[in-house]
Amino acid sequence: MNTTPVTHTVTVEGMELRYTVRGQGAPLVLLHGFTGAGSDWKHVFDLDSLAERYRLIVPDLRGHGGSNNPSDAFTVRQCATDVLALLDQLGIERFRAIGMSLGGNTLLHIATRAPARVERMVVVSSPPYYPAQARRIMATLTEESRTEAEWAEMRARHSLGDEQIRALWRHGRGFADSYDDMNFTPPLLSTISAPTLIVYGDHDPLYPVELGLELYRSIPRSQLWVVPGGGHGPIFLEHRDAFARTALAFLGE
Repeated sequence: MNTTPVTHTVTVEGMELRYTVRGQGAPLVLLHGFTGAGSDWKHVFDLDSLAERYRLIVPDLRGHGGSNNPSDAFTVRQCATDVLALLDQLGIERFRAIGMSLGGNTLLHIATRAPARVERMVVVSSPPYYPAQARRIMATLTEESRTEAEWAEMRARHSLGDEQIRALWRHGRGFADSYDDMNFTPPLLSTISAPTLIVYGDHDPLYPVELGLELYRSIPRSQLWVVPGGGHGPIFLEHRDAFARTALAFLGE
């Protein structure tokens, strides 16, 4: 089977969205975190092996990686609209998905807006709303406070220039005062029909594990995995193998 990745750019929702496809089989959508890019998933999975089981659709979300954002506005709700528009263009009606932080937030929007389209999903470090401790951290996302190492890391991920990177930090700072974009109530979450694995680190500085419990209690067919010693996004480095095993076993049920 050919598992070579093929990268495309498509116009959706007034933007140029870059995405990569590889493999065949049931579609699996991988959604990265804020200030990340689709390429981050190579640090989580053996993508060649995964593409032997699934058709992988891996976008760069709005304003990230190789995707632009001409509107210079950013909401998670819009990211969900973008992803659904991409899947419509690809002719994909039903899909499985994994989302990390921003990616998981995007999946919460998709799964409440179009429940029948999500077959199964894994959401990692994704809250129903932004708590006060996250807002305090978000407010510090200034360009001036970034180190040269952070700039170098961002430039390696985002290919559209330094203004793209400045815009991402500006949008992240704006989350501190956003109250309507991420505001999922238990009744709304109860409309999610997809079996959902909720993954939280018990040392997440942004989103305390209690928020994972709120999701677990509200989403009808959910399971909660609290990763001991895990921080925000406990899917990399020492947590990589355990996450890959657990997430893929859940998706394959």
